[in-house]
Amino acid sequence: MSDIKNLAKSFVYAIKGILWVVCNERNFRIHITCMCYMFYYLLRYDFFVVSKTEFCILLLSCALVLGGELINTGVEKADDAVSKERKTTIEISKDAAAGAVLIFAIFSVAIGIVIMFQNDAFQQLFNHYATEPVYILYLVLSLIVALLFIFKFDGLVKVLKGKKK
Repeated sequence: MSDIKNLAKSFVYAIKGILWVVCNERNFRIHITCMCYMFYYLLRYDFFVVSKTEFCILLLSCALVLGGELINTGVEKADDAVSKERKTTIEISKDAAAGAVLIFAIFSVAIGIVIMFQNDAFQQLFNHYATEPVYILYLVLSLIVALLFIFKFDGLVKVLKGKKK
């Protein structure tokens, strides 16, 4: 029974870690937002033709970016716990971890472009927005919410917890 408890605790700790990063790391929120828009357009409209294999590649590339960002945050926080001083080895550790996320993100965007750059799909999407202008309003409103999530969410979390910015 204690093995099951330990397993359950490990999932709880993992979820707490993910939630902490969502609440405190802007770049993670940027990645989540971009991923949500991409999958929304892929799943909401049938304009884009994506095979199961391509869809799995998109999922995997997103997972690498998000996982890399989680690892990067862990490295940064561990380095900060060791020393707040700007030691060369700590600086290299942080920069290398951030560089890994950048590589994941660049290649993820490249994969997305290769798979999703479909002229016909974009033309159909444009025509959809042209014939249903209310969807432009929805898009603008969603972008405002997304920007608030990206740039102000950590401030909101601090306020809700009763901490000053």
